[in-house]
Amino acid sequence: MLKLGVNIDHVATVREARYRGQTQGEPCPVEAVRITETAGAHGITAHLREDRRHIQDRDIWAIREAVTTRLNFEMANTAEMIDIATRLKPEAVCLVPENRAEVTTEGGLNVAGQIDAITATAQALGQAGIEVSLFIDPDPEQIEATARTGSPFIELHTGAFAEAYDDKAGRAAEIERLAKAAEQAKALGIGVNAGHGINYENVRALFAVPHLNELNIGHSIVSRAITVGLGQATGEMLEQMAGYDAG
Repeated sequence: MLKLGVNIDHVATVREARYRGQTQGEPCPVEAVRITETAGAHGITAHLREDRRHIQDRDIWAIREAVTTRLNFEMANTAEMIDIATRLKPEAVCLVPENRAEVTTEGGLNVAGQIDAITATAQALGQAGIEVSLFIDPDPEQIEATARTGSPFIELHTGAFAEAYDDKAGRAAEIERLAKAAEQAKALGIGVNAGHGINYENVRALFAVPHLNELNIGHSIVSRAITVGLGQATGEMLEQMAGYDAG
């Protein structure tokens, strides 16, 4: 079964648009946890960014307490975030690149260029009982580098696929890249997740990619929730994901 991790960052984005700098406000990320889990989400993803643009420190601790499925904590590979993660003890951590000028994460982590640093972090988190995933582009070099770090999972960056979706040839090329990456990761003993830009229209095209364990989806679900509610939006995505064969 293909699992759904709901990224609730943009629930906090809406709140921060009105209540930035305040200690309370709406909507509440913790309530989003409860609603999406009740609707069948298999996990919750939240990204505590270095600039605290959406999820705040108080949120991540409250989310940790509220989650009854599993928490996937997205973070940059910094000493501050490693310290928070080892105290927070999420079930999983996904290491992602950060650029303060970007609207959202623009590309995958350059694992090949920082193997020693990522290996040290993966070991520290692993010793704390935390599953480690690296958010990477579907690139053979990065997958090989991931194996060298000892990280047990990758999350394939599906942004290029999402951007190419309306172009038939471009879509086919990106699906092929993702499929080859998934096959390579599987052969190296690395589990495969995916995320970024996935929505209700394009998600089923990813059925052509083998060995997927989990999709992490946020913006599309939160956007849909504005009109139908978060519970229904989560349920609709789960319906779209039903029937996937990992191969």
